[in-house]
Formats: sequence, structure tokens, C-alpha cells
Amino acid sequence: MTNATATDLTVANTIRDQLGGNRFTAMTGAKMFVGDTNSLSFQIGRNPKGVTHVKVTLDADDTYTVEFFKFGRRSFELKTLASDSGVYADSLCSVFTAHTGLYTRL
Repeated sequence: MTNATATDLTVANTIRDQLGGNRFTAMTGAKMFVGDTNSLSFQIGRNPKGVTHVKVTLDADDTYTVEFFKFGRRSFELKTLASDSGVYADSLCSVFTAHTGLYTRL
């Protein structure tokens, strides 16, 4: 008998859809998606800016905070490269492209 509770992934799924859904995953090499009640984190493929991980968090004012990280192979730590707050849903793709160099749509 387990005492596990299911996490509501509605926000995480919405964030993924706003980024481009399956097309976003294919074009950026995104994988290892981890959702929470108000955020989505994932790992991305090689890119010109050296970003390895991204976290998108829904804020109380219905905007997003997008954080970009680089994983250190020697230090085994995530280093924050950039963080943008107050990002609207229609700007998620452009913010992602600006910080990674990867396009999310054709």
C-alpha cells in the first residue's frame, strides 16, 4: 500500500504546448522533461550558447520566469547562465531562441 499523490501536470503540459509541443522536442533535442504543479524543466541538445538545461516557471501574475543553465562536467553543478522574468506566453519561443540559438519553429 503506497501513499503517493498524483501531481497535477496541467501547467507543465501547457508550457510544453506553448513552446511548440512535439515539434519543439524534435527541433531542439529536448528530453528528460520534469513537470511540477507550476513549472517544467528539461534538458536540451547542443546549441551555440552552451545551455544544457532550461526551467520555465509560471508566476503568480500569469507570466513566466525562464532560467537557462549549464551543467559542469567536472564540477557536477548547474551554473545559471541567464534568467528572464515577466515573459508572456507568446514570447516564450523568442526568449528560448535568444538564449540558446535554437529555433523552435520553422
